[in-house]
Amino acid sequence: MAYVIQDACIACGACEPECPVEAISPGDIYVIDADKCIDCGACNAVCPVDAPQPE
Repeated sequence: MAYVIQDACIACGACEPECPVEAISPGDIYVIDADKCIDCGACNAVCPVDAPQPE
């Protein structure tokens, strides 16, 4: 199961450098590549609005 970034994302960029497999891409709302995501939860741990959630 991969993480998905919800609409609550404020595009702060905190999650992108935390991803150990570089699965997160910037945008108006950041996007996680489900094929790369290893479900580690590092993105969720640093997100100020709790936007990354398990799919």
